[in-house]
Amino acid sequence: MQYNIYSWQILSIVFVAGFLAGFINTFAGSGTAINYFLFSILGLPINTASGTVRLGVIMQAITTSYSFYKEKKLDLIKGLYISIPVTLGAVIGAEIAVNIDTGIFEKLIGVVLSVMLFFLFYNPDRWIHGKKILSTRKVTFGHLFIYFILGIYGGFLHIGFGIFMIAALVWISGYDLVKAAAIKIFVVLIYTPFVFWVFMANGQVEYLIGFVTGLGNLSGGILASIFAVKWGAGFVRWILIGVLFIFSLKLFGIINF
Repeated sequence: MQYNIYSWQILSIVFVAGFLAGFINTFAGSGTAINYFLFSILGLPINTASGTVRLGVIMQAITTSYSFYKEKKLDLIKGLYISIPVTLGAVIGAEIAVNIDTGIFEKLIGVVLSVMLFFLFYNPDRWIHGKKILSTRKVTFGHLFIYFILGIYGGFLHIGFGIFMIAALVWISGYDLVKAAAIKIFVVLIYTPFVFWVFMANGQVEYLIGFVTGLGNLSGGILASIFAVKWGAGFVRWILIGVLFIFSLKLFGIINF
């Protein structure tokens, strides 16, 4: 089925999807999968979907980074230091994403989403909280290489990057959860414009769709930060599990809509 993706009805749905993604990202992470899911339904090639979603990511990262900075939770120097290998890897990942066959890309995303389902069922909060007592360690070449690999993944596909990045910041760099979250979102802010430029240069961005998604991301994130409902994380995790499961089935060609 063909859709007029610039109709007010579709743009309204895009905004709502962005809102849900921003809300879920604040509570549980990986909410960006909702945007990929909708873009897939609307018929956007998966490469273009990956490029378009980055605009909303940038918009939300700007406001969140500023919020962490105002609260004196963001270590700018260390954040910039870590962002170097991540950004280098992200540009490589984006180059792979814009040139890879869309069919192969969809299958790879299906595999990634399956992995994310495991982490959501396993409840990543347990192992992240369990490692937050680690003291700060000296950054080694091995640590930088891990961040470089994470950057490749983030440039290729943004879904789940935040969870993996926070785990790395806690496990190998010894940050507590608050500082890890602050550095993670700041690193996303640094590397995403470079990735976005790669997709732009290859004509794989729907700007209006991305902007409306970004407005939804901002609204959802702000509301989630104001209404920190105690059962929010568990509730939205089940919503996200449902989205990831259905999206995975679609990408593997098991269902079509």
